[in-house]
Amino acid sequence: MKISYTVDAAHDGRELRQLVRAPLGLSAKLWKHIKWNGTVLVNGKKNGDARLRVHTGDELTLLWQEVSSVVPVDLPLDILYEDETFLVVNKPADMIVHPTHRAARDTLVHAVAGYFERRGEAAGIHPLYRLDRDTTGIVILAKSARIQHAMTKHHGQIYREYLALAQGHLDCLSGRIDMPIGRDITRANHWQVRADGRRALTEYETIASWPAYSLLKIHLLTGRTHQIRVHFAALGHPLLGDTAYDGSCDTIPRQALHAWRVHFFHPDTGKEIRIEAPIPEDMCRLIGSDTVSRETFKEEIK
Repeated sequence: MKISYTVDAAHDGRELRQLVRAPLGLSAKLWKHIKWNGTVLVNGKKNGDARLRVHTGDELTLLWQEVSSVVPVDLPLDILYEDETFLVVNKPADMIVHPTHRAARDTLVHAVAGYFERRGEAAGIHPLYRLDRDTTGIVILAKSARIQHAMTKHHGQIYREYLALAQGHLDCLSGRIDMPIGRDITRANHWQVRADGRRALTEYETIASWPAYSLLKIHLLTGRTHQIRVHFAALGHPLLGDTAYDGSCDTIPRQALHAWRVHFFHPDTGKEIRIEAPIPEDMCRLIGSDTVSRETFKEEIK
């Protein structure tokens, strides 16, 4: 990886280490990696002195190798978009993003490591967010820690839309849920709406409904763990298949939640990137009825 920067008048006389966050946009962790394992050039000459003062017109070049400790595994990978900066994949159900124990070899990052190895590409593996094991859809991975840091400074930098099937019919066809979420201390890996939790905001719109469930389009304004699942369960409308939060699995064996659309501005080019993941077959089966055909459905959710 490489970053080139010409010192401007606003940063004249600053120390190298003071340029890390702005304008270079590096995390402290990445700066340490570059300083100890990469190369820092000032006007073409190596200089690793973090206290070195630079001046207007000085040319800085940072070089480093992205490394990953993830074991490459040959697993199927549904790629939706790729360039030199990002890899965007459509995650299937029953797959976690990161390993939860050292022996794991079946996660999304293992599949990505295998893909990079087969291509002979030396790239980092940095998911910008996680999806639950049984939530399907779009996961964006940065190929460098620099881009991961730049893209995760603020939740709103990536606009994400989900599709979900919730039990019953909500009183309001659309709205915003504003309920704090914290850990459920009575159950491991469970969360709940609680007054002392962190603020959580969820926007939703009802797209279609059937006698027993509704199809929702959802946008997260915050990124709390299990946020969508917890919010709709708290309203008395848990997601179909979400047995962890009292959802019925009569029609689908996993939570009916799909990370469907994302759009963001590319940090290097400024171009707007829009990506959509095909709706998984188990959810298509539940929405592809005579009431709403798939063609009509696609028009409704544009």
